[in-house]
Amino acid sequence: MKSLLSAGLLALALPLAGCATTMAASTDYAAALADPARPAADRERDAVRLPAELLAFAGIERGDRVGDWWMGGGYLTRALAATVGPQGHVYAFQPDEYVARRPQTGIDQKTVDEAYANVDAVHGSMAAAAFPAGLDAIVTVQNFHDLYHPPAPADFAARAAQGWFAALRPGGTLTIVDHSAAPGSGTRDSDKLHRIDKQTVIAVVTAAGFKLDGDGALFANPADPRDKTVFDPSIRGHTDQFALRFRKPK
Repeated sequence: MKSLLSAGLLALALPLAGCATTMAASTDYAAALADPARPAADRERDAVRLPAELLAFAGIERGDRVGDWWMGGGYLTRALAATVGPQGHVYAFQPDEYVARRPQTGIDQKTVDEAYANVDAVHGSMAAAAFPAGLDAIVTVQNFHDLYHPPAPADFAARAAQGWFAALRPGGTLTIVDHSAAPGSGTRDSDKLHRIDKQTVIAVVTAAGFKLDGDGALFANPADPRDKTVFDPSIRGHTDQFALRFRKPK
């Protein structure tokens, strides 16, 4: 359709390094998520995906320019598009490597792009999303661990983080949600279990220049043993997940 060129939550307090960090939110997320353009299937997933809480944690506001890194089927893209409104814009990225393996994902991306005037499809390698410069925020959910799947180069995640840093404006935010692996496991479980150690993510992202700005328990589940694949029926949809918000220094 287009090329790249062309009762809400008021605040959310979250722990960071032993203290509380509050991200102000003036946007009415409930009203945005009531957008009739959101499919019924998306609304049914809201109880588990917690989009209002996630958007508040990420600090997404009306009028923002946001990158959705690895949009998948478009659930988050549609929520972001409704939230930023007509004055904002969402750049929905689908990795070329993923589209090559699963052509339906390219169709899904095109479908969402064509359905929303404020959404543009973005292409490129997993480590080189073609986001425009000056974004207010980038959000990625349950995908950071994929940067460590074979045969990805060892520096894939570092390169992706550097690209996100370059795309954000000074003061912009990067929010990462992913499935928790056992502490100290690093990237060991990224391929087989689709999990990653939170501290590994923090190390890679801060090495790119970001500052950790929020560590949230939105999707925490202490009952998850973190030793099973996220697709195991006993835990699927209820994995322990971390939510991290990083900020590009001004």
